[in-house]
Amino acid sequence: MERIDVAVVGGGPAGTSAGRAAARQDAETVVFEKGVPREDREALGPDSTDAAGMLDYWVDLMDLPEAVPDDVILRELDGATFAGPTERITIRETGMDSSSPDFGFTFHRARFDDWLRERCEDAGAAYRVGTSVKDVDIDRRGSHTLTLHDGHEIETEYLILADGPQRTVTRGVLAEFVAEQRLEDLASNRANHIAYQEYREFPPELFDDDLLKFWWGAMPGHTAYPWVFPNEGRVARVGLTMPIGLDIDEVHNPGSYRLLEPGDTTVPSGKKYVERLLETEYPDYDLADFPLVENRGKRGGTETYPISSTRPIDSPTGANVAIVGGAMGATSAFHEGGDHVAVRTGKIAGSLAGAGALSAYNREWKRAVGDEILRNVAMADVVAGFEPPDWDRAFAAVGRMLDDGRYRALRAPFAGRAGLSVLARYGKAKFGYRNGSYVQLRESEYAV
Repeated sequence: MERIDVAVVGGGPAGTSAGRAAARQDAETVVFEKGVPREDREALGPDSTDAAGMLDYWVDLMDLPEAVPDDVILRELDGATFAGPTERITIRETGMDSSSPDFGFTFHRARFDDWLRERCEDAGAAYRVGTSVKDVDIDRRGSHTLTLHDGHEIETEYLILADGPQRTVTRGVLAEFVAEQRLEDLASNRANHIAYQEYREFPPELFDDDLLKFWWGAMPGHTAYPWVFPNEGRVARVGLTMPIGLDIDEVHNPGSYRLLEPGDTTVPSGKKYVERLLETEYPDYDLADFPLVENRGKRGGTETYPISSTRPIDSPTGANVAIVGGAMGATSAFHEGGDHVAVRTGKIAGSLAGAGALSAYNREWKRAVGDEILRNVAMADVVAGFEPPDWDRAFAAVGRMLDDGRYRALRAPFAGRAGLSVLARYGKAKFGYRNGSYVQLRESEYAV
């Protein structure tokens, strides 16, 4: 049987960051990636699906020792537009302290993943792609055996789970430490949203501003919204995120959502939503003016993928197991991005495993990314019951606090009753999740 120090299941941003950090501690490390084909990658690699871009302070949060390469970055961003049914605001700064002078950038996710893999291998970790992990035999004293689909077995002292929001391997491992009923909310169809996007070429005049664009209150579902994100040249990603299994009969006042039509008997497909967004937002154009870019995405210029929509979980570190990135629920359907959190949690887990100090992981990831997660889970709670008119009131209130797209604290009193109410509810939600209580499965619950 092969024996190693650190095994990492999953070769995306969290997994490769963990692998690199562990290898830099001179730990014998292997990253296992099942591998999926993509139109924009020649070989098998991780499921490199992506929605938004990278905001200024997210770059700092990743804590990378070097800058993201130029060939990974597609477009520098000037800001983001948030549209309700009638109200629309554009912000020109994130309002967070950052070492970057820019708002952020969109990037080529497959190239980003490949760059992280190169850094991982350069540090001395092995990256094995093409054979997935079939089973994990957990030894609660800290030595675990992985069985691959080809029958090969590996014994490892430390196990880092980075298999994304589907938690293909993670849920089986967690079942060794906690009762099954505590894992029900981590099932893929309950813990995740589904996202769909298309790569389309836009008419040049529609790219006057380098802005991320979001439409809230356009489609039903908690934290459900479509988007347009500019990439290189005239290419943009057009997509959406929505809850899995939403029943249109449970939608209150369906006529208030611009992307629903009177004849809809079910929630439209992602493809139909994208077509309706383009038709309603750009009425002077035909769909033929936005052709698919078929050599991008997973297949034919499109891709579908899960996004975590649950609160994060602690890891059973007493058994030398850490869960990172999307698998721990640390990425968010609300802000539509999680690569930065995946990279940072992976790096923390890998460093600690390589140093033989994994017991500190739950404390250290909260110290590093806890504020980011707290903001997202609190705001997701605040908008849970929002309908289209609520988004209009919220954006109108925010607009009164902006000066040329930049938030000014002195303008907060002009937010009005609706704006102050949202701010108060947000503050209350954050207070309720203080001291890391946003974690839905605590370390103390694991039987180790």
